[in-house]
Formats: sequence, C-alpha cells, structure tokens
Amino acid sequence: MSLQDPTDRELSESGSPSFKGALHAYAFSATSTAPFPKRITRSSASTPNPPSKKPSNRNLTPTNLNRVLNGSPIRKKPNQPPTGPSTTSTSTLPKKPKRPPSSSGYAPPSKYAHLPNHLTDSLGTNLICILVGLNPGLRTASTGHAYTHPSNLFWKLLHSSGCTPRRCRPEEDRDLPGLYALGLTNIVERATKDGGELSKAEMDAGVVGLEGKIRRERPEAVAVVGKSVWESVWRVKHGGKGITKGEFRYGWQDEGERMGVVREGEDGGEGGAWEGARVFVATTTSGLAAGMTPREKEEVWRGLGEWVARRRAEREGDLERIDAAEG
Repeated sequence: MSLQDPTDRELSESGSPSFKGALHAYAFSATSTAPFPKRITRSSASTPNPPSKKPSNRNLTPTNLNRVLNGSPIRKKPNQPPTGPSTTSTSTLPKKPKRPPSSSGYAPPSKYAHLPNHLTDSLGTNLICILVGLNPGLRTASTGHAYTHPSNLFWKLLHSSGCTPRRCRPEEDRDLPGLYALGLTNIVERATKDGGELSKAEMDAGVVGLEGKIRRERPEAVAVVGKSVWESVWRVKHGGKGITKGEFRYGWQDEGERMGVVREGEDGGEGGAWEGARVFVATTTSGLAAGMTPREKEEVWRGLGEWVARRRAEREGDLERIDAAEG
C-alpha cells in the first residue's frame, strides 16, 4: 500500500484542487520544508537569529491560496486605521489663558477730529467729591454722557461703594452735583478709543487745567479714577519724577498730596487761602482693564463710598441714622 498525502489523492481524483485541499497543501508545504534542527553551539560573538515568520491564516483567502499554488506572492491586507474612539482626549489638553484686549498705540488728535465730542464737565460749588477720569471714549463723546459704554463699571461701582444711594444712569451725569454733591471731569478732553492712544505729555498738560478746576470749585475731596491718571498728577506735582512701585497705593493719599492748594494772595483775593482737597486714588472702571477682579475693585471703591456717604449724612443732619446702620 502506497502512503499518499490526502491532498495529493484529492488532486489526482478531481483533477483540480478544491479549496480545502489547497488549504491543506499550503499548510503541509509550509511545515514540511522547515529544516531539521541543527546542533546549537555556544558562541559569545554570535548573534541569535530572529525567529522565522510563520504564514498567517489571516492572509489565507481563496485568492491568496491560488496565488501560492501558482507561485505568486501573497497580497497582504493593508493596515486599517482603528475605528474605535481616539485614545487621545482633547479635554485633557491645557487650555490657553485668555488674553485681555490689547490697548492701542498713540493716536494723534487728527485721527478722531471728524467725530463730535459732546461731553462736558459736571461740576458745581460745595461738592463733597469730584471724580476725575482720564478722557472720554468714542461712545461717551458721541452721546455726551460720561462712562456710557456698557462694559464700563463706573456707575455700578459708584452705587455699590455707597457714593450714590442708587444706581444712576449715564444720562443723569449732569444731575450728580445737585443730587449727591458729586462732580465729574477728566484730565484730557479729547476722545480716543482707549487711554493707550494718549501721550504722557498731553496727560501731564491736562493736570494743570485740573488743578485750576479744583481751586475754583473747592471740593472736599478728589477721587482719581485710574492708576494712569494718578501717575500723571504725581509727575507734575513732583517735578517730572515718576511714582515708584513702593510709593503707589490705592485709597487715601498723604496730606501732602492734596490738590488745588491755594496760598495766601494766589487767588487775587477771591476766596482766600485754601488747604486743598484730599485725594483718593480709585481703580479704573474701564472694561479693557483686566488687572484686577471686580471684587478687588469694589473693595478699593468702598473706602471712598463709605466716606462720601458719611459726609453726605453729616451735611443732611442724618448722621445718627448712618451710625445706627453701621452699628
């Protein structure tokens, strides 16, 4: 009896290989051609041979089997990209911090000369405090009312601090002197997009006019709205010397920093000597300024508001009500 491989017998009987027979022949040929194991000799310099690759059943399709039988190479399936969810989650990536809006560079007066500026000072005599801003924005200049832009926190802080018993509207700016003994003005009259479009020279020049307004109206105090405004006032009062980081602080300033001081004989005999107005430095209320949080700004402004409310109560003879509310 002859020992014939079942696949060979199937080929001889049918004349053409079946799929099962071809599969068996491919597996048999792959294992029968492997060499007998050789004697392994130990050598320190020799590098172990990589293991031989065995045929993968993943590629044993009918088409590939026919190619093997005909002596053609097997076509491998291309690697497919994973269809499952990505292992990299974008939610774990660090978020870039939001940058505050950048201020503009210097803009000459001619840039906005074609735009109207209807804003005027809101001043009067016997005021408790005059609030001094930097300059009007474009929207404020167009409407003619102070701090009109909705992102500006001026009217909100004026109320939450206690300077006004209710939140006023920008359209009430000219009523502040009569309603609450408060005045409004700026050190620079011309309107710009933001304070970055002003030069230090014109800001410092505006301090001279501001001192004249304070001498004329003689308020009890002046509230400087914004660090840059106080820096200009400081430079002018100190002969061009800039304020240092250690010298700057928000809140009430030293007695020597009073504004609008009138010495004997300087006013031409109109009002006599005057010690000047106390100075309070408040934070800017601009929506472009992101250096302080709204809560930090409120804390600074509260120091002004509490004093203004007390002085108004003293004038109205209602100090007992204020003391009872605070106690």
